[in-house]
Amino acid sequence: MGERKVLNKYFPPDFDPSIIPRKRKTKEDKLNVQKVRMMLPMSIRCSTCGNYISKGTKFNSRKEDVQGEEGKYLGIQIFRFYFHCTRCGSELTMKTDPKNSDYEVEFGCTRNYEPWRDADATKEEYEEQRRLEEEGNAMKALENRTLDSKQEMDILAALDEMKSLNARHATVTTDDALKMMRQKQLQELEQSKVREEEEDEALVKSIVFGKADQIVRLPSDDEDEEPSKKKQDVKQPPVQHSLAGSTAGVNPLKKLPVKFSVKPKAAEADKAEAIHVPAAKDAAGDEGADSDGSGGGALGLIGNYGSESD
Repeated sequence: MGERKVLNKYFPPDFDPSIIPRKRKTKEDKLNVQKVRMMLPMSIRCSTCGNYISKGTKFNSRKEDVQGEEGKYLGIQIFRFYFHCTRCGSELTMKTDPKNSDYEVEFGCTRNYEPWRDADATKEEYEEQRRLEEEGNAMKALENRTLDSKQEMDILAALDEMKSLNARHATVTTDDALKMMRQKQLQELEQSKVREEEEDEALVKSIVFGKADQIVRLPSDDEDEEPSKKKQDVKQPPVQHSLAGSTAGVNPLKKLPVKFSVKPKAAEADKAEAIHVPAAKDAAGDEGADSDGSGGGALGLIGNYGSESD
């Protein structure tokens, strides 16, 4: 079985092409019409329905050769393409433009605005105007060439600078880059510290202090604790009591709890024993806990009381 997709067919040795009947050529055969699959080379808008068709949309189009004088440009054949709108189905046509290496919209649609086309047209207009100026003016041509050479020198200088910069960066390793970053951070910290100190000094200088006699100095916590410690450390001086009935060692606001027991009159010796001395001793002991050396005064009072009872 022969292959189906071969390009060359087998012709027997006794093949005679004159035997093949001639086919009548149609209009399409004269225009060399072919069905091709193509992508839209530009964005267009349908004139019938206003639908926008973006660049790169695929179509099954019909291609034919343009006939007549417009069919060729400098011996290059111009082709026309027929395709349909994706919304309304109306027929749209465009043809090649070998002069500008582009395509030209012909019927049924309009080409959308493209800014780079205006830039190219402006450039072409400038070149044409410059050519016309230089035709009969040698000084103008010399001036234009001088400007062009200066522009080229500037471009070469910029390229050399970029090459040297790239070469310098190529020698920098990762460790060097990290080290430079750390140094930059340290410099920024130092600058921020200096800036803060300057701001603090400016703030202190901006404050207006009053007179010395109007300033009230508040004590700190440490100063509040020191006087209380000093008060605890100071001991009261010992109080000297007189045994001759003086009440200097006894607190006058505190009464001595003295107990008495009444008995019938007896001899003077019995009267002295009748007085309960322990109660007076207990009271003297309490006063001794409050202040040192206060017991002598209590005994002196007991002795005076006994003498008064006689």
